[in-house]
Amino acid sequence: MEILEKKIIIDNIELVALFGSNDIYLNMIENRFKAAIIVRGNSVIIRGSEAEIIRIEKIFDELLYMLERNKHISEHDVKAVIELIDSSPKSSENISDSKNINQVIFQGVKDPIRIRNQKQLDYYNKVQNNDIVFAIGPAGTGKTFLAVAMALSALRNNEISRIILSRPAVEAGESLGYLPGDLREKIDPYLKPLTDAMHYMISPEKVKSLMERNIIEITPLAYMRGRTLSNSFIILDEAQNATTIQMKMFLTRLGINSKAIITGDITQIDLPNKAFSGLIDANKILQKINGIEFVYFDNKDVVRHKLVTEIVKAYEKNDIMNFDKKNKL
Repeated sequence: MEILEKKIIIDNIELVALFGSNDIYLNMIENRFKAAIIVRGNSVIIRGSEAEIIRIEKIFDELLYMLERNKHISEHDVKAVIELIDSSPKSSENISDSKNINQVIFQGVKDPIRIRNQKQLDYYNKVQNNDIVFAIGPAGTGKTFLAVAMALSALRNNEISRIILSRPAVEAGESLGYLPGDLREKIDPYLKPLTDAMHYMISPEKVKSLMERNIIEITPLAYMRGRTLSNSFIILDEAQNATTIQMKMFLTRLGINSKAIITGDITQIDLPNKAFSGLIDANKILQKINGIEFVYFDNKDVVRHKLVTEIVKAYEKNDIMNFDKKNKL
């Protein structure tokens, strides 16, 4: 797809009236499309495909006309204009909440992100119908990848206003404060799987634009304390490395109109004392709460290279053998 650029000059209009308080209207427009929208002074730069540039320009033209005529616009007005102009047949990601295997969750820049098996379908449906979902299982089952796709789909459909990606930072066995660089440089190695998934689905320029406006926020789990996260889609990855206290702190951050997906593999705990894993604890005590669901993946659900399944099986067999030896001593 050829990336084009179009500049629109906004004259004689207060930008806050057009973009909304805290850019809420601007964010609603950008969320709907793959194109990036950059504002510099009174210039609006649109970078994307020709078809999307034309649609976005028409949306701005209509909103500017409504402002000149009515002196103000509302969130309802912006939604109506977006729906009117972006009224081409919807991609399969928007057809229905009750998807089937092989249907698209999110139309990425490289490939459509699809449901690959029955367990992923169960995962998708539980996320649609619940505010908190735990996805537990081995590497390669699509837990994190699908979580990011579902978050981007919700953002594109203006169901939420931001995505928050988080992970515990424990693998190096040292505090973030002792690692070199600024906060972004400190946490990048921990959050790479999340950013890799994000860049697979939307263009790097789009990711940068959304992150600069805090529509996508990437933060270590330790920095979530004291916040209330409303109108958000929150993903906690590698949750087996969150302590019980951290897990409780994370789960109580959930605000109005928010969803949370917690992913992890309880066979890959890096905490000094594995018994303190917040994921194991949550799996025991949250089972009977309405609005919280659990999805359990196993090696049969691995969707990476076929060798990944065999590797997972081999390690599981070795763990069982070691457990048996210890119990015989």
